[in-house]
Order: sequence, then structure tokens, then C-alpha cells
Amino acid sequence: MLLGATVVALAWANSPWRDAYTALWHTPAGVYVGGAGLELDLQHWVNDLAMAVFFTVVGLEINRELTRGELRDPRAVAVPALGAVGGLLVPVLVFLAFNAGTDAAHGWGVVMSTDTAFLVGVLALFGPRCPDRLRLFLLTLAIVDDIGAIAAMAVFYTDDVDVRALGAAGVLVVLLVVLRRRGVWRLAPYVAVGLALWVAVLASGVHATIAGVLVGLLVPTAVPHERRRRAVAVHARRFLSEGGADREHLTEVAGRAAVPTGDRLQRALHPWSAYVVVPLFGLANAGVRLDPQTLADAFSSRLTIGVAVALVAGNALGITGAATLALRLDLGDLPGRVRWGHLMSGAVLAGIGFTISLFIAQLAFDDPVHLERAKIGVLAGSLVAAVAGSVLLRWLGERLPLCTPPRLPPTLPPLPWRGPGARASG
Repeated sequence: MLLGATVVALAWANSPWRDAYTALWHTPAGVYVGGAGLELDLQHWVNDLAMAVFFTVVGLEINRELTRGELRDPRAVAVPALGAVGGLLVPVLVFLAFNAGTDAAHGWGVVMSTDTAFLVGVLALFGPRCPDRLRLFLLTLAIVDDIGAIAAMAVFYTDDVDVRALGAAGVLVVLLVVLRRRGVWRLAPYVAVGLALWVAVLASGVHATIAGVLVGLLVPTAVPHERRRRAVAVHARRFLSEGGADREHLTEVAGRAAVPTGDRLQRALHPWSAYVVVPLFGLANAGVRLDPQTLADAFSSRLTIGVAVALVAGNALGITGAATLALRLDLGDLPGRVRWGHLMSGAVLAGIGFTISLFIAQLAFDDPVHLERAKIGVLAGSLVAAVAGSVLLRWLGERLPLCTPPRLPPTLPPLPWRGPGARASG
């Protein structure tokens, strides 16, 4: 759906109705209560509010992995984490090698992030058979990568800061921590505080999507105590024996209390994030004019070339080099049957930098020409990374299978030879 929305945006922006595309996303819309209200254009509602849902889901994934997932084991996380650090730093250096000293140098953050949605989708469609271990490695890498990109976005791409609003946001973050520490399991308090935090962060001048990350990181994801799961069985037995609306309600409440709050929030938000927010973001931001003159200007621009080369070559060199260093220093291990060749191919595939790259481009460039050229570089680099990574993974998948060989049954001993004319037993 993200790919389809991107194609629609590109087709629309290059059609005779391209003015309608621009006019639609600059249409103002607001929410008002009496004399107070909040008004943004449609593109900012998508980028500031809807994308906060996407970043909440990202924060929940990071939180879960840190609490009870793969990121708990230092050796399991060392190689992809150091690979992600290489994938953050080397692309920035490659970009600055092309653009240092120019007005475009401020856009170095565009090349920092791997697009998790496209990465997993391409791996599922075009990757090797049995890619689960490689998928786990790349997801861990992408999570650490997202942490770095989000931190850079918060620190380096924030303009004016309102101290009072930022202080209010700090108080709300403390309130989230208190709710977590006190074991509050209902979703409503976290949602209410999260919405207030979004308004405070938006008013502070820091990009509002940071509120989504904070909510995702602070909602409890640890498995509840065993007594809560036992309570479900108790209420369920009473409901089966007595029936009634009250017993049904108590059983339902007990079931919710026995599931981590973060898991329930992620289950509620993930479909909206995957099937509405991310495609809508692609539709709102990928509309770039691709007429011959624009393309000629872009591909003679150091900005476009720097973005594309940094995404493809920077990620391939940075991730492969840093992960190889971690392996040589025995800081960690590759999971399962993943080999160095799979690592290198996955590093090329990690050059897909669509969603957050376009997002940071919107923050980094006020000049529409620079923004357009950066977007073209993101689209070109992501396309090359997707095709090259898919080809490498397919080729390697035939030579270095990721599937665990099936266990063969033990060989039966040969039957004793009875000689010619001997009667065979059943």
C-alpha cells in the first residue's frame, strides 16, 4: 500500500492535475473550541499528527524488544546495533563529502534512516527462502537505526523552542513514568496523557512526532504478574457457571489486565499505522515533479547525487564494515544460519530510506528546490537499494540457504540375508 500510494502521488504530481495535488495538501483544517483552536494544513496534519501514530508504534516495538525481546541479550544485539551505528554515521559522511560548504549540508539527516516497512516488505517478496533469522537481524538493526534517526530529528531539526510548553511536556512525561511505575494497565490514562503531550510538544516547537516516540517507550510492555492471568481463569469459570453481563464484563476486564498494556496499544494502533498513516504519508509527501528538465537539474545537483549515493553506498559500507568489526572483536554473533554474504546483501537493502528520509527532508529544507532535489535523491537511492539488495539476496539464497536442514530419520539396519530360496517374513 505504501508503494501504491507513492506511485499515485508521483503520477498525480506529474499529471495535468498537479496543481490540485498541491492545493489539496495545503488546504487548512482546524479544531476549535470557542475562541481557542488549532489549525494546520492537511500535509501538516499528516506529518505532525498521523505520523505521531507511526512513531508510537515504532516506540512500542523498541520498548517491547528492550523489555522482553531480542534486545535484552547483549551478544544478540551487538552486531546489528554496531551495524546500525555504521549505517547512521557513514551515510552522513558520504553526504557531507558531496555537500560540505553548501546550503544543502544541513540536510545530512535525510540519509540516516532505514525504512522498516519497505525493508521488511522487500525481504518478504524478493528475499531468500526461510528469511526469518535475517529478518530478525535487519529488524534489530532498523530499530537501533530508528532510535538514532529520531534522536537526531529531535536535537538537530528543531527551530524555536517555547520553554513553558516544553516544561509542560516534561511534566506530562513524568506523569507517564508515574503511571508506568504504579502498574496502571488501562489504556485510557496513557492515551489521554499522550494526546496532551502531543499538544504540548507541538506548542514547544519540537517536532510533535517525538510525543509518539515517548508514549511508545513509556507504556508498560512487561508481562503482568501471574496472579492476573490466574484471575482470568477464575472469572471465566464463574462466567461459565453463572453467566450474566456482570460476569462477562469482569472476565473481559481480567483478560485485558493480563495482557501487557503496550501489546494492547500496539494491536489497536498497528493496523491504522500500516494501512492508513504510512500510505497517507507517502501520498502526501512523495509527489515530486519528474519532468525531463527537473530530472536533469536534479541529477546534476550535488544534493541529489549525495543523497542517493549516501543511501546506497553509505549504508552498504557502514553497516557491513561496523558489523564485521563487531564479529572480528567477538562482541556478538550472527543469528542462526545468517552468513557474511547475507549481512552484506541486507546492508544494501537497508539503503531504502523512504519514510523517515522524506520526513526529515521536510524538516531540513525550507527551499522548495532543495526539498524537491532531496526527494528525488531519496526515491532514486531507495529504488537502487531495493533492486540491488533483492538481486543479491536471491542470488545468495540459492547458494547459502537460510533454512535449517531437516532432520532425517535414522537409517534402518539392513535385513539379514537369508540366502536363495529363504522364505521372507511379512
